[in-house]
Amino acid sequence: MFGSVVVGIGTAGFVRIRDMLAPLPSSAAEKLSVKGFISRRNLEEQQGVKQITIEDALRRDDIKVAFVCTENAAHEENIRTFLEAGKHVCVEYPMAMTHKTAVDLWDLAQEKGVVLHEEHIELLTADFKQLKKDIAGKKLEEGSLHFTGGPKKPGFGFPAFSGIARLTWLVDLFGELSVTAASMEEDQENKYMKMTTQLMTKEQKPLTWIEEQGPGLPRAKNINFRFDSCTMTQLPPVAREPVGLFMQDLVLFSQKLLGQVPRDQLHAERRRVLHCLELADRIQQLSQQGQGSAQDA
Repeated sequence: MFGSVVVGIGTAGFVRIRDMLAPLPSSAAEKLSVKGFISRRNLEEQQGVKQITIEDALRRDDIKVAFVCTENAAHEENIRTFLEAGKHVCVEYPMAMTHKTAVDLWDLAQEKGVVLHEEHIELLTADFKQLKKDIAGKKLEEGSLHFTGGPKKPGFGFPAFSGIARLTWLVDLFGELSVTAASMEEDQENKYMKMTTQLMTKEQKPLTWIEEQGPGLPRAKNINFRFDSCTMTQLPPVAREPVGLFMQDLVLFSQKLLGQVPRDQLHAERRRVLHCLELADRIQQLSQQGQGSAQDA
């Protein structure tokens, strides 16, 4: 059994505790056992699980795993602390706010001989799985992905990082990408922002990624992918799968702990995660250059 601690009790932390208390039957997730949770606040028991200190979690031999479910800005410090102590880590995306930091953390995990897993439940949704099947064999000519949602929360970083789930979709669908241009519009007083990124596939086909957040905006993903044979303008209608997204991710992480995931799959996943973070770095750099130029003008 892998004794586990959950760091951060927001939505993700609550779900992690719930899923470990009632894991998918006959799955690798049954090998996880929640021993406590960590929070900056003093809280009562959560789902029958007691609060413990980070010092206790690091010291205890029966705790082998940490689930990092804090705001993005606190991911790096928590991951590094638990890796240094020789604990396995599962973290909600993105694991870090720069590509270089993520490389350092992954190197540290390898040095310590432990698993570092970045959650990407967006790749486990039924509509994404169906979309990936539907576009198989088709040649992209051009496309766009436009995400809208409510105001961005503090502590979650630049939109290229807080919205990296959408970038991961594009990389998983169309392969490694390059950034050709990026810009950022922001009205802090009205809690509105819009980031527009121009991307290019290895086949030199253009993709546009837009993150737009502000009061009253519905949470939605709008696609427009033009292929050689057809155009897709909406996600495929699918039924909800019986196993929840976080539970699917929990099973995958548990399989890694048990050494059940093929090495080539682990390598491909690391390459994809680091590639997306490298793209996010470049997008932030270009966007901020553009903002600086506009302010100078």
